[in-house]
Amino acid sequence: MSSEIDHLLTENRRFAPSPEFAAAALADASLYAEAAADREQFWADKARDLHWHTPFTEVLDWSTPPFAKWFADGELNVAYNCLDRHLEAGNGDRVALLWEGEPGDERRITYAELTDEVKRLANVLTELGVEPGDRVAIYLPMIPEAIASMLAVVRIGAIHSVVFGGFSADSLRSRIDDAGAKVVITADGGYRKGKVSPLKTAVDQALGDRGTGVQESVEHVLVVRRGENEVAWTECRDLWWHDVVPQASADHEARPFPAENPLFILYTSGTTGKPKGILHTSGGFLTQAAFTNKIVHDLHPESDVFWCTADVGWITGHTYVTYGPLANGATQVLYEGTPDSPHAGRWWEVVEKYGVTVLYTAPTAIRSFMKQGRAIPRKFDLSSLRLLGSVGEPINPEAWIWYREIIGAGVAPIVDTWWQTETGAIMVSALPGVTETKPGSAQVPLPGIGLDVVDEEGAHVGNGNGGLLVVTEPWPSMLRGIWGDPERFVETYWEKFQDQGYYFAGDGARLDEDGDVWFLGRVDDVMNVSGHRLSTTEIESALVAHEATAEAAVVGAADETTGQAVVAFVILKQSYLDAHTPEGLVDQLRRWVGEQIGPIARPRDVYIVGELPKTRSGKIMRRLLRDVAEGREVGDTTTLADTSVMNTIGRQVK
Repeated sequence: MSSEIDHLLTENRRFAPSPEFAAAALADASLYAEAAADREQFWADKARDLHWHTPFTEVLDWSTPPFAKWFADGELNVAYNCLDRHLEAGNGDRVALLWEGEPGDERRITYAELTDEVKRLANVLTELGVEPGDRVAIYLPMIPEAIASMLAVVRIGAIHSVVFGGFSADSLRSRIDDAGAKVVITADGGYRKGKVSPLKTAVDQALGDRGTGVQESVEHVLVVRRGENEVAWTECRDLWWHDVVPQASADHEARPFPAENPLFILYTSGTTGKPKGILHTSGGFLTQAAFTNKIVHDLHPESDVFWCTADVGWITGHTYVTYGPLANGATQVLYEGTPDSPHAGRWWEVVEKYGVTVLYTAPTAIRSFMKQGRAIPRKFDLSSLRLLGSVGEPINPEAWIWYREIIGAGVAPIVDTWWQTETGAIMVSALPGVTETKPGSAQVPLPGIGLDVVDEEGAHVGNGNGGLLVVTEPWPSMLRGIWGDPERFVETYWEKFQDQGYYFAGDGARLDEDGDVWFLGRVDDVMNVSGHRLSTTEIESALVAHEATAEAAVVGAADETTGQAVVAFVILKQSYLDAHTPEGLVDQLRRWVGEQIGPIARPRDVYIVGELPKTRSGKIMRRLLRDVAEGREVGDTTTLADTSVMNTIGRQVK
């Protein structure tokens, strides 16, 4: 099967940074030349922005690919870099976390206060028998204790495995078992959509007999009181945070660990159903996390208020909530709840209240705000925002323009970033003070990153063509393996282009005439229609460009005539429904795609639905829509944010 992906959607709008923004930006074009001149020296210089207890002399060891070692003879402590060194520099009174609970309660936590809490918790974990290399599972809402837990675990050289608080007891059990966790840190519950969502209950169920006997590696469960909901209690195993952490000593020295000491395991759903534990290590990860957060988000720690809206249960929350901003000594917002609770303008209220200057969020959130209409954000003062970022999936050009115009007042630059759990940190993005941005394009590999778009044989496709995205050189924050499964690591990411030594990301992309990168979504989501390989991303972008559409998901369904046919699921904008009836809209949308892209991309079916099946991190689960489009029984829905949504869609489609 050809890996050439036909590109049919054209986007010509361009936005250069203002001279004022460019003049004050932390990154300029010289970074590209510096990295090109000596890539390893470039990354060594960035690594030296961190504090090393033992300076490294070796930069990259690639002698046993695909297993990389970065800065391997150096020693550092990741928590010391995120906390203690800021106190020593005289910034202990700077606010680290501006926390907003969903019900409206708030806490302002300085670097000195966060450091104190982390030291106490490090002592508690040590007393509970946690040693360097042990695993600790964290299953918490978005509360400051989640960040303190991550930092305390790595402070003592242990490894955290954060499991998103929306996952079921079975998902939690499989992750605890795979990592062999010794301690679980959880809460009684957390607020979600105005109600307390219980967490301790799921932990109790996960540790009980799920059909294969009781869980055996966990010795203690540390519980934060947040929801004040009733919880069951197992004496000797369960401990209240408030009973042990405040009483512990605040005296704790951060000892150094080797740069390749494992830092965390983060599970992603694998195609086989067995979760993949992506393993990241310390020195290289922190180097790229801090550097990319600084240059892509143009982060000025003394003046910016940064807000990355991701949950710490996802990689974005690891890299750009916990590690990057704190390593850079920044002030950031942490918000517990959902964007629409207790009202649809909640996020904009938070932006106004805290004077957020840099906002980093997902396209799915932006499109849901488009659906609600611009009247809601316009009720709030968003003038503090000076830079906007997008993460998680390709952003449709129309959503990009809406984000810039409505949220960024037509002036805030947008950085559309591409990276993965596996890459650890941003790989492709505009630099906000340098790049002339193009709506919908992630644009250019960051300085120091080697990237290409190739065909099935690994040959460069050239400008104007589509193919498979590969990373051509090792990078500091790259995954070091899949926990306990080195064969799966090699097979999943490296086998396809093993002769070239390329990392294959599983994404399709194209290079435009300027050589800029446009992502076309997962290769699994490419459709083969009458011999043409069409990108779901481009057809979704065309649908979202129609005045009626807020969000769209496109899948390929088996078709006797064309091999696969385009099937679209569309959510309409409230503002459109207020002024029009949906009569005749399906035919109009089919014609519209034909006009925007070409007759070959015209959907066979368009279904107007109220919601789309999304994971808790906002990714659309297209395989479930494919099941509906092909009339099959719908597959596993356990990772959906709302499992009832597939029943609703099934009824709307029949």
